Amino acid sequence: MALFGSPATIRAQLAGSPPFERALAYVEDILRPGSEAHARLMAVATGETGRVELGDGVFALEQAYIAKPRAEGKWEAHKVYIDVQVIVSGDELMEVTDVARLTVAEDHTPAKDILFFEQNRDGSVLRMRAGEIAVFYPVDAHKPSLAAGEPAALVRKTVVKVPVASLA
Repeated sequence: MALFGSPATIRAQLAGSPPFERALAYVEDILRPGSEAHARLMAVATGETGRVELGDGVFALEQAYIAKPRAEGKWEAHKVYIDVQVIVSGDELMEVTDVARLTVAEDHTPAKDILFFEQNRDGSVLRMRAGEIAVFYPVDAHKPSLAAGEPAALVRKTVVKVPVASLA
């Protein structure tokens, strides 16, 4: 099931995995004010996403957006990649549940690595703040980017995509 916590906590849980080591080295860099990665994310325009290749099939999506109301959120999951979602500034809510509890509404695989599910109120809620990480595996349906309050806040986040196949 999903992992959640500080960079040190997540590093301890994922120790010894080269793809996750690559992802977490990038995470530590982007969370460090003054680093090139941090500056790059801070320059992303609201509503935009930039892609950064990290090597060996691992990549990051650097995003800036206004968190959305819960009613606008969608359950999603991925088959090919594990999501390492990192809040760099702002905060948001994310929900998580087992994909077995949901019904697929839209299957965009294999062209895109995303499944969307019917709405369901069965999830657990995570409040994600700057510097916190959530790791979602293929069994973890998640509903990210939800506003943590009113008015909705600007969130700067990176989502590192780690290939499932690289862990075999």
